[in-house]
Amino acid sequence: MKTFSVPSRAEVAPLNQEIFDNLQRALGFVPNLYATIAYSENGLSRFLAYQNAKTSLSNKEKEAVNLIVSQVNNCVYCQSAHLVLGKMNGFTEEQLHEIRLGKSSNEKLNALVALAADITKNKGKVSNDNLDLFFFQGYTNENLVDLILQISDKTAMNYLHNLTQVPVDFPLASTL
Repeated sequence: MKTFSVPSRAEVAPLNQEIFDNLQRALGFVPNLYATIAYSENGLSRFLAYQNAKTSLSNKEKEAVNLIVSQVNNCVYCQSAHLVLGKMNGFTEEQLHEIRLGKSSNEKLNALVALAADITKNKGKVSNDNLDLFFFQGYTNENLVDLILQISDKTAMNYLHNLTQVPVDFPLASTL
């Protein structure tokens, strides 16, 4: 199997070098998975624009979705990253553990996590119960579309890491 290395700043296109500099300033480092996207001359700018687009989901909801999708897709890189980001967005260790198990003690968040897991596992063919619960908890058609877009964002990253296996540069998520 081909081995993938993480490209350095000098190895990527000038547009990606600028993005690396911005990430370095904002985060203090360039995450390996973002650097790997930079193999594509336009991929990193396209992906970051998509990832940072406005959404009807809160940052906390997005992190819950990111974590459960990464769990379902068995992506240790994204699980590790979103455990850190989940804490930064106000989740406790216990809440993050629950989300990784596909549930939440918060009823509204539980409906979101259950539907996100169902969509991911079943490629969009979900149970009526999970869909009905999502809407019963107050989510809208707009939220459903934004949920699917969030799942697609995270699934792309999950697949990229599962294929490339670049080193995880976050504290490693424990196995459940």
